[in-house]
Amino acid sequence: MQYEPIKRTLGRFFARSPVLRKTLYFLLDILLLRTWHVKKALRKIAAQFPGEALILDAGSGFGQNTWRMSRMNSRWNIKAYDINKEQVDDCNIFCGKTGLSKRVSFYTCNLTALNDINCFDIILSVDVMEHIEEDVLVFQNFYKSLKNNGILLISTPSDKGGSDVHNDHEHSFIDEHVRDGYSIKNISDKLFLAGFKSIEAGYTYGKPGNISWRLSMKYPVKMLNISYFFFLILPFYYLVFFPVSLVLNLCDLSISHKTGTGLLVTARKLEK
Repeated sequence: MQYEPIKRTLGRFFARSPVLRKTLYFLLDILLLRTWHVKKALRKIAAQFPGEALILDAGSGFGQNTWRMSRMNSRWNIKAYDINKEQVDDCNIFCGKTGLSKRVSFYTCNLTALNDINCFDIILSVDVMEHIEEDVLVFQNFYKSLKNNGILLISTPSDKGGSDVHNDHEHSFIDEHVRDGYSIKNISDKLFLAGFKSIEAGYTYGKPGNISWRLSMKYPVKMLNISYFFFLILPFYYLVFFPVSLVLNLCDLSISHKTGTGLLVTARKLEK
């Protein structure tokens, strides 16, 4: 299933004005369950950095996570890296129009070539690692880029069906994924080898979250891969199914999961 063409179409539409882009960010915040889990984790991390801090949004996409973090603390400076130059340019234009360009900036960057050294207090990576073949190299780059006692927060699909793959004969729901997901042991071992300590990983998208994902993301994306005509139908679709997804998201956020199709991972750089 092709996801990037849909993202490009949405991005071009919502890039027309700051109001439209803020509308996109609002919709993504309430629609995507991963955003709910990331926001909850970020609030805990933010309490450890109440003053000035330098943050990296590694794989910033539409820029919604950067926008959210810029509003969490006015003393934070944020760099956002993404491989898509068109999205980077759109986000920089948005920052200029909304007065954020003094402390928020977007750059085109391949994370495998990341060479910042001891720069960042926090690195956030949301739904990025499943797209990168050389993940160990990127984890090593993250480690080198963090200051001592800095924190890495990752949201990524798990190997428990995170890319909608449940056996060896199935393929990822998203064609752009290079892996079907991580196990907790696999990603924890790779982060440890990269140098990280205090690694904590837990499942997201349990049973309620998985149902919500199907209603709010999988089925709409499948429709749009058939024809963009379904853009006209989506508002009515979400009018029916969004309240259901909202309740399911609240349930998923409020309970712990023994298994799930998503992973939320935190790791800290602790030098001797």
